[in-house]
Amino acid sequence: MDRPLVLGTRGSPLAMAQARMTAGALEVAHGWPEGSVVLRPVKTSGDRIQDRPLAEVGGKALWTKELDLALLAGETDFSVHSMKDVESERPDSLCIVATLARADVRDRLIGAPSVEALGQGAKVGTSSPRRAAQLLRLRPDLRVESIRGNVATRLTRLQGGEYDATLLAAAGLDRLGIEVGTPVEIGTMLPAPGQAAIGIECRSDDERTRGLLQAINHTPTHHAVTAERRFARAIGGSCHSPVAALAVEHGDGRVWLRAELLSSDGAEHVAGELLFDLEPDEQAPERLAAGLLERAPAAVRSLFGG
Repeated sequence: MDRPLVLGTRGSPLAMAQARMTAGALEVAHGWPEGSVVLRPVKTSGDRIQDRPLAEVGGKALWTKELDLALLAGETDFSVHSMKDVESERPDSLCIVATLARADVRDRLIGAPSVEALGQGAKVGTSSPRRAAQLLRLRPDLRVESIRGNVATRLTRLQGGEYDATLLAAAGLDRLGIEVGTPVEIGTMLPAPGQAAIGIECRSDDERTRGLLQAINHTPTHHAVTAERRFARAIGGSCHSPVAALAVEHGDGRVWLRAELLSSDGAEHVAGELLFDLEPDEQAPERLAAGLLERAPAAVRSLFGG
């Protein structure tokens, strides 16, 4: 390799941990010496704005905009993302070419051993419309309020008594080496599309970098996350829309996709699943989305494509 590859990443501790994982995997896959991939931290709007829910100030694009600009300007060669934070519509000039093997897709509840064990009217901090709606569906008595900041900040605010409990992604906690909380099983709270997956994106016309990155693509994860993102795109929601989706690729080339749409207060919801062949049934995620929207109560459909 004639020069180091430059990896663009957010500068949070979790983002840096995921970037180091990606750089290490790429160096091992190609037999490169350590340091052949250089990390370039980029401060995003999402990192700067800490006093409001992102849905109020631009949504998921606030995590990617500055990374995209650096990539398109040639200042970086590729970007690394938490896929649950990447908007389902991406520029044609960029391509998510690889996905690392997925980690634990569950959420962890911190502050109580289970959702059922939370005290009556407990105050739970989360800025995720999905988590808020799912919690309220299980426990309408809970007070769900916004919480922002990185993992350490949220845990500090919880320990300081601002909240009785919070929910964080198990994968992020594991990658930071933080052993707290109780996993919430996916039968209780289905995760967000793309949760626990690390995506790697480069310029669509950069054939050299695309070829290098494909060496670390975990195909089953890539297929599963692609199905979830196609479903999310097809339902036409926004950052205010509570949506959950999880796909798993079976060894026989089939994908099991489960999904759930909820009203903001969790009082109404619609769920469904589909087992489909990757080929030739390429429109299965869109078909599941259309079916859920057709069956959804008005309070749910108004938040999505209907």
